Amino acid sequence: MRLLLGLDIGTTSTIGILIDPEGGTRATASRPSELVSRHPNWAEEDPSQWWTNVRAVIPELLARAGAHASEVVAVGVTGMVPTTILLNEERRPLRASIQQNDARAVREIEEARQALDPDEFFTRTGGSINQQSVAPKLRWLARHEPECLSRAETVLGSYDYITAHLTGSLSVERNWALEAGFMDLDRVCLHDDLIRLAGIGPERLPPLRASQELAGEVTPEAAAETGLAAGTPVVAGCADHIASAFVAGAAEDGDLVVKFGGAGDIMLSCREAVTDPRMFIDFHIVPGLYFSNGCMAASGSMLNWIVRHLARAESAEAREAGQKAHVLLDRQAGEVPPGAGGVVLLPYFLGEKTPLHDPFARGTVVGMGLHHGLPHLWRAALEAVAYGFRHHVDVFSEMGLCPRRVIACDGGAASDLWLQITADVLERPIQRLLHHPGSCLGAAFVAGMGTGEIDDWSAIGRYVRPERSFEPEPRRLPAYRDAYGVYRDLYRRLQSLYPRLGALPPA
Repeated sequence: MRLLLGLDIGTTSTIGILIDPEGGTRATASRPSELVSRHPNWAEEDPSQWWTNVRAVIPELLARAGAHASEVVAVGVTGMVPTTILLNEERRPLRASIQQNDARAVREIEEARQALDPDEFFTRTGGSINQQSVAPKLRWLARHEPECLSRAETVLGSYDYITAHLTGSLSVERNWALEAGFMDLDRVCLHDDLIRLAGIGPERLPPLRASQELAGEVTPEAAAETGLAAGTPVVAGCADHIASAFVAGAAEDGDLVVKFGGAGDIMLSCREAVTDPRMFIDFHIVPGLYFSNGCMAASGSMLNWIVRHLARAESAEAREAGQKAHVLLDRQAGEVPPGAGGVVLLPYFLGEKTPLHDPFARGTVVGMGLHHGLPHLWRAALEAVAYGFRHHVDVFSEMGLCPRRVIACDGGAASDLWLQITADVLERPIQRLLHHPGSCLGAAFVAGMGTGEIDDWSAIGRYVRPERSFEPEPRRLPAYRDAYGVYRDLYRRLQSLYPRLGALPPA
């Protein structure tokens, strides 16, 4: 038996999968990760926890599959992008990672925009200087934690960090570099001036690699810690949202993937690199294709916040019934009419990334009355994410791009109510996938392609099958059109107030 190992370093968990090259999934396993927000707009995690998770997940996978380490013939890692990790000369993290949805560097974003003309930056990178960019975060560290930054020998991302642990070799995958704002899109190379914009020298970034390019082999030390065989090939890996969209089947011009994860990703497959400052551009896993895409900073994480802080009784009831609180809340919210009884929520709990690029934005609820309850708020939250996706589709249209079909994936896609709401808001059918295990499958598949175990990109279709399709319900469309209009207008009216809120004393 020849097996491919995929590891996903996600916001809420580390997930592993073992697949065979013929289309079979042999085992999956996971361990939780903790996102920490110690101050407004902060989002951090402990990279050492990811490695601890990997060391636990791999032996469990081998045991579940009844496999020997020698049967794992290639490894790929995917993860959040672009996280910011600083390593010292011993290659140990100097501090917690600064996550991609962290929006602390408000002042530094403006400084970076003044240091390099936004039009010039857009011409080079195909994107904008925003809360996701790594340069402002490093500038923030230079201002607030200068000693830490001065000790940093290497800057890299989440899956690059795990790949380095496995192989002893440092590299950054090109979509991390592109979304970080360090890469020249046309020349497909790191750009020294863009790196210096962050206040560091180019030597602090490792070499650039494509997803399927070999990064190295599992070292004897990593083999002893993980249970893998020393010498197992490891590829450079891939960004989690790109891996997930590829697994979902987005391989043709016009395929749109809506990813219902902790953050809300929306990705449109394109034959050309169509760029817009409001959106992100990424390399597709399939050579020669691109993804024009966006990411809402909080979607599933916002729902988890509601469950944790506002739905304790419902959580207890759900636990007694052997369910997740989300399922119970969906059932209750299903009795609420479209438009959530006049409650509209803006889901900017961590500022907002695309298409607003506004780190000052805040989660906002309007229209609440004493006659409303938690089901109205829950439905308003589900609808808010759908409205955010609709906003992106409108921007795609303004860019001259038209989705051909819509595919839903990731954990939140298990919610019938959420998918039906999204189909109604987008006014397009949405196809849910069956047995989509997430980005880890994409990482394993890329490892297979990089080592020749798999020789056809279209073979990803062996692993995932379409399930139910959700059709827009015509009678609900007028209510959602009106509510979406309110959603868009609310932000415009409140935008100038958000910085004033941010200036108030923190919690």
